Amino acid sequence: MSSSLIPERPLLVSPSLAATIGLEEACMLSILGDMAAFLPLSQANGRQWLDVDASWASRMMPFWTDHDIQRISRNLKDKGIILLASAPYTESQRLVISLETEFQAANLPSAPAFAPAHSGSHSANLIPHNWQPDRDLLAQLLQLGVPAEFAWQQVPEFIVYWRDRGDTKHSWGSAFLKQTKRKWEEKLSADATKRREDQEKNDRLREAEFLKRDQETPMHNQWRPSRDALEVLIKHANISLAFIEDTIPEFIVYWKEAGEVTKTWNSRFIQHVKRQWLRYHSALEHDSEPKRIPENWQPSHNTYDVLKLANIDLQFAQKQVPEFVLYWKDTNQMHSSWNTKFLQHVKYHWAKQHALTTVNSQQVNHAGQPIPHQSGRTRDSSLAEQLNDRSWAS
Repeated sequence: MSSSLIPERPLLVSPSLAATIGLEEACMLSILGDMAAFLPLSQANGRQWLDVDASWASRMMPFWTDHDIQRISRNLKDKGIILLASAPYTESQRLVISLETEFQAANLPSAPAFAPAHSGSHSANLIPHNWQPDRDLLAQLLQLGVPAEFAWQQVPEFIVYWRDRGDTKHSWGSAFLKQTKRKWEEKLSADATKRREDQEKNDRLREAEFLKRDQETPMHNQWRPSRDALEVLIKHANISLAFIEDTIPEFIVYWKEAGEVTKTWNSRFIQHVKRQWLRYHSALEHDSEPKRIPENWQPSHNTYDVLKLANIDLQFAQKQVPEFVLYWKDTNQMHSSWNTKFLQHVKYHWAKQHALTTVNSQQVNHAGQPIPHQSGRTRDSSLAEQLNDRSWAS
């Protein structure tokens, strides 16, 4: 072989073959096929072997690194397209390959039996019951992009069909080539159609899910703010999760009674919590010195403003004051903000009066076991339990 052909020899790659086994694999297979035509081949184990050293590989495949050559040749071996007898290329700097694959050798009969039907007499004849394609025919199909495994799967049906028809042909190989190529194209078309239908089905499902999420809905007892809404309030507005949970029951009560239907509950909830948070901070007593509750203690005007913003009836809140003061005077405890305590107390009883149950409303004891259902009446539990009970918002 004259070196003048290297590296100017053009590479011919079958598009259908590249689509089947991969572009790099098809390119290397074409190069190996050309090299097998002009380099000496050795005989071993009943096969012809092509021995390509690093100098030939670098001249014929200068666009690939050693690792690329090792990877692509291994892919061809794994696909059953070549036999690879050499050690990894990066170590041995050598490719010893045979284009006669193990698959073909295992499935093709001995030479007398698989001789092409057209290589003997030119007269037309019936298809033999044990007819099989020869190596040349399988190589032609591979060049057309038809895998050998698929071709072998068509043989039984091909024989049955033509024996039932009783037709005679000069070349059953040509008929098999045309029929198998057509069936492969039909399979590719059917696969493409199925993929397209599956994609369209998935698109319809996603669209339906999107429309469902975007659909207007009424407020209900199991409503919860979305994860995105909670993230906006906690991470961006720096509002405590406990405060957010406290606002959920009153938000649900108000909008259930309003009977409104919308698709923007999360946006409304964010604005609602932000307004309450601002009022809440303005109502806090900033005296850091804890003190006992005065006998004549009354909530501040700002406290009532926060309750009004939460749509809690002010007469209901005012009725809670005597019991609240009495309990905390009896306990003789000290706190730095009695307004904050009172806000929590009123919000809890307001939600409890409306028999509001959220998704996470089940209480548990210190051992993690559910607490039996309790009556909603105030006298069924101590004021301390009521003030500290946050199970409805947990």
